[in-house]
Amino acid sequence: MATISQSSPALAPVLGVTSSLSGKAWRWRGGNMELDDGQAAGAHGLDRSILDQLLLTRGVAGDDLERHARPTMRAFLPDPSIFRDMDTAAERLAQCVITGEQVTIYGDYDVDGATSAALLVELLGQLGHTAGYYIPDRLLEGYGPSGEALVKLAESGSRLIVTVDCGAMAHEALGMARDAGVDVIVVDHHKCSADLPPAAALVNPNRLDESDVGAAHGHLAAVGVAFLLGIALVRNLRGKGWFADRAEPDLMGLLDLVALGTVADVAALHGLNRAFVAQGLKVLARRDRIGMAALMDASRLTRAPLASDLGFALGPRINAGGRIGESTLGVRLLTTADPDEARAIAAQLSQLNEDRRAIEAEVQEAAEAQLAGQHNMAVQVLSGHGWHPGVIGIVAGRIKEKTGKPAVVIALDDAQGKGQGKGSGRSISGVDLGAAIIAAREAGLLVAGGGHAMAAGLTIDPARLPDFAEFLDTRLARDVDQARAGQAMLLDLAVTPGGLTPELVETLEAAGPYGVGWPAPRIAVGPVRIIKADIVGKDHLRLIASGLDGRSFKAIAFRAGESEMAQTLLHRSSGRRFYLAGRVKLDDWGNRPAAELHLEDAAFAD
Repeated sequence: MATISQSSPALAPVLGVTSSLSGKAWRWRGGNMELDDGQAAGAHGLDRSILDQLLLTRGVAGDDLERHARPTMRAFLPDPSIFRDMDTAAERLAQCVITGEQVTIYGDYDVDGATSAALLVELLGQLGHTAGYYIPDRLLEGYGPSGEALVKLAESGSRLIVTVDCGAMAHEALGMARDAGVDVIVVDHHKCSADLPPAAALVNPNRLDESDVGAAHGHLAAVGVAFLLGIALVRNLRGKGWFADRAEPDLMGLLDLVALGTVADVAALHGLNRAFVAQGLKVLARRDRIGMAALMDASRLTRAPLASDLGFALGPRINAGGRIGESTLGVRLLTTADPDEARAIAAQLSQLNEDRRAIEAEVQEAAEAQLAGQHNMAVQVLSGHGWHPGVIGIVAGRIKEKTGKPAVVIALDDAQGKGQGKGSGRSISGVDLGAAIIAAREAGLLVAGGGHAMAAGLTIDPARLPDFAEFLDTRLARDVDQARAGQAMLLDLAVTPGGLTPELVETLEAAGPYGVGWPAPRIAVGPVRIIKADIVGKDHLRLIASGLDGRSFKAIAFRAGESEMAQTLLHRSSGRRFYLAGRVKLDDWGNRPAAELHLEDAAFAD
């Protein structure tokens, strides 16, 4: 049976662990869920108890469990008209469709930008209108719409440009477009300043003047905002009688793009985003989109994809094109109707992803060498010449995970020859890095910069680096201290090894999809003895552990071989028993699927 207790859950140490091998206390995320009988994990009737508890501890109200247990579009989709400028944008796009006016979708070079651009290109195509697209080169043009590019698009005949995943802070560029006589609709989700750029419409739930109900959707990725614009556009055209003799477009068929962009952009997976991803995964499983099917084949993904596959297999491949290859590859792949072209692009992206990993490893090694001199800084600001701008965001994320602090990584070589540095930052929960970057720009410390709470980008004069680092340290020190003081290993469930079953994995997955803001469940297993321990691959710790119930299981800790936890488990501490904690996954490589633990922490059990 599962014992569920709601008494002081935040204060009760799980299994008595107050200091693990990584120095963390183990706490219940919410109510105590310790399975007294490991074999009960898959028993009928217990599954729903676990599912409900997972939802409750992620902030779902008791009377709203059913809606969140099965997140559907009908249950979560808002009226698009709640957002400022949405109806204006839909009307302008509708006129474009009706009159056949030339339109270009201007997207960012990452997955969110690629999926947003592909979504609008396909939707307009289903409406009988061929749209062009433009994706800037990361190295030569940098982030966001450039005035020069917008003017050239206007000169080539575009009377309407829709920027996706960029444009919210592009005051100068949009001013140049306006002067060139072209309308620009901005579809974005990044932080805005009070002074908005001159756009025909700016749809962004993170506008400072957005209504409360619209701002409640500030966690949407740009592709989610683009999808809502698509709904508003179709509704507008329906009101004009456009579909009297035409079929309406398949909006639900676009959700594979929404799911991919949402997960890859690390958007918080609560509310509407959960419905987007849950339903989008169903569309992905059908493999209807030729480019997406080719991408899954290139990723050796033969089963129905999970949310984690979007973030770790499909997304990085599309990102690789914008990071170190050709920026248009992602949109080309996601919009092509040619299977041969799709296979060729998917193979090219896979190779670029391998190249990206090698480049990333070099930059990360150089960045980590600078950490020793910054141990007292609230934000790690690291920079170097020769660092590839296409991987600095990934390296910033790695540094953040390693140090537990926000990190900004800056490549000082500028491909445009302006002597500027390009930087990318990643933050920790509770620290709004995007707002700090905007404040630094407004203080004159940056040439350009923006982002959202968890990620940001910037352009900087290298001479301002010391002032910039000091600015972030002063502004964010208190937030970082508070966020880190509250850090603990939060657990949802404790089982004996016999409870680590495929049925348990299925139950835990039912509360997904998981991601930022909707964390995947962590479980504690034990007590166990380590039967076998070794290092495999690139610094991964592999274990076989056995419990008092005679059941054994496999565990792996990625990129942890040099950690104190790994070294302790490798030497097994003279046969002592341990509790292991992490996320349980299904290992389906063998003849019989088995549950394995993706190890994150461990503690002595005696």
